[in-house]
Amino acid sequence: MQPVLDAMVYIVDDDASVREALAWLLRSRRLASECFASAGQFEALLARGATQTQPCCLLLDVRMPGTSGLALFDKLAEQGRIEAMPVIFLTGHADVPTAVGMVKRGAFDFCEKPFSDNALVDRIEQALAQSARVLERQRRRQGLQQRLGELTQRERDVMQLVARGLPNKLIADALDISVRTVEVHRSRVFDKMDVKSAVELANALRDADA
Repeated sequence: MQPVLDAMVYIVDDDASVREALAWLLRSRRLASECFASAGQFEALLARGATQTQPCCLLLDVRMPGTSGLALFDKLAEQGRIEAMPVIFLTGHADVPTAVGMVKRGAFDFCEKPFSDNALVDRIEQALAQSARVLERQRRRQGLQQRLGELTQRERDVMQLVARGLPNKLIADALDISVRTVEVHRSRVFDKMDVKSAVELANALRDADA
């Protein structure tokens, strides 16, 4: 698997030795990491908006003093973060059933301590790849929404009918305008939406609504 550029692995575990071991492992695989001793410390990072544009994943201990890993996961899920920031739980043997339940609720995976270095890094790289795909999809959707915002109301009217596959003559009849006017609006819509065909336009509109 190709490495994800400019990616970050966040490690949240109250055990300093675990944090250090994971950070060392990730450095050895040329993966950047940032460590936190508590859920509260990590939430402070989130409050600054530092994880919103960079591919990332979260290695999260199940049991911690104060806010547990499970409680933090629930907050992240409620905030809609876990798709762009996949969560891999770090768990002891006794907590495996709990971690399995978290995977069913949207966690990316869990890794039982002591973990296999290669297996863990493989899953981290897969989680980072997912994060990169999600962020790219979000950026593309935002770009489409911005381009849609640049259309006039008449261009929007024409666009909707073009996307439905109607020919210019029927669009002109439906909107009570000339065919030449439809052609002008159609050309402007294609330019503004950066598409070259009605099929591409329909696909772009679907992606914008996804």
